[in-house]
Amino acid sequence: MDAVVKTLSGRNVAPANSPRPPVSQPSQEDAEAAVRVLLAYAGDDPDREGLKDTPRRVAKAYRELFAGYREEAGAILDRVFEEVEGYDDMVLVRDIPFASHCEHHMVPFVGKAHVAYYPSEGVVGLSKLARLVDMYARRLQTQETMTAQIAEAIEQHLKPRGTAVYIEAEHMCMSMRGVRKQGAMTITTRFTGLFRDDPAEQVRFLSMART
Repeated sequence: MDAVVKTLSGRNVAPANSPRPPVSQPSQEDAEAAVRVLLAYAGDDPDREGLKDTPRRVAKAYRELFAGYREEAGAILDRVFEEVEGYDDMVLVRDIPFASHCEHHMVPFVGKAHVAYYPSEGVVGLSKLARLVDMYARRLQTQETMTAQIAEAIEQHLKPRGTAVYIEAEHMCMSMRGVRKQGAMTITTRFTGLFRDDPAEQVRFLSMART
């Protein structure tokens, strides 16, 4: 399988979807201590009234924001419905909102994902595609990698005749810091199977996703 993401710049990026070695999990106390250090580094007093409970709140928020590390694509896409009266056309779920965090600066990027596939052996529940996007979004990410991971998971677990993923997002690391260009959008795509081989299918998908 041609595992490549093409960004608007034309750069090809190989996805990082291979299993990672287990990471030693710090304790809640370790996490809270790290937040206290960052608060002091930012120039504030971790012991003042408004910040006393901030380390606990941040540690709790991290469990929610990065819950994707505790999920697996196979568990989300584990049930396929075969009784679909012979339906074999495109299945598209568009405008799936997500919020993720840039792995380079650990600040958010927010946008929408449009995901489609041509079923071969049945279809998966529509909410499962949204859950798949959410799972990969709730990890430290690059948009390019996230795009490839979503497509590869569908390819691996559903064995479709083709997969298409289109993601558009605004990156706070670009709008809040650095060049500070508010409203600039980054778009990434990933096509496999029928979508990769037939440009007309790409046009059809993009037309339906943007309608």
